[in-house]
Amino acid sequence: MRREEGRSVKEIARLLGVSRSSVSLWVRDVPLTDAQHEALQQRNPSYNGQCNGAVARARIARERRWMYQQYGRALARVGDPLFVAGCMLYWAEGAKSRNQVDLANSDPELARMFTDFLRTCLEVSDAKMRVSCYLFADHEARQHEIEGFWLMTLSLPRSCLNKSMVNRYSRASQKKRTNKLPYGTCKLVVNDVRIVQAIYGGIQELAGIERPEWLDL
Repeated sequence: MRREEGRSVKEIARLLGVSRSSVSLWVRDVPLTDAQHEALQQRNPSYNGQCNGAVARARIARERRWMYQQYGRALARVGDPLFVAGCMLYWAEGAKSRNQVDLANSDPELARMFTDFLRTCLEVSDAKMRVSCYLFADHEARQHEIEGFWLMTLSLPRSCLNKSMVNRYSRASQKKRTNKLPYGTCKLVVNDVRIVQAIYGGIQELAGIERPEWLDL
């Protein structure tokens, strides 16, 4: 039964009228093929229920992301210059994640404009924004000052600040680097699938493109 039919311990115990522990002992050295393992899973109602539930949840989540993109497309058709600029900036500089907005840059004016775009066009509250500073070793003494600079630039409270990251010099660098950034790099994150998918919808509408993969990143 185990070797030729690939039956489960429970099935064998039921058919023979013996305990599962006895069957488990009898068949412990009988290997199953990959096909037999797959067949057992397919006959398992608990497994099938979990799979069906996961598929249904994934379908619902994908439909929701598609609806958020339609919202962004509608905003793009209005033609607000700030919305257009914000979408194009994110297309060029943003990390392409399915569920969150993630943009890092060293230009304060760029970061300020993008924050204004989020607030004004997509109604993102300050409480949903998170700021991280990426610094070099020579920034470490000025870390508090630099963090304050970015928070002031973006008009955000200190409660929005995540822990800063300091990139210390390697031995090979000789503590030299070109194109020094006086305030390091600031990363702005909003963990909201509605916002990032609305931006994706706006990008596609404005650029006249289709990027179905953005629904399933």
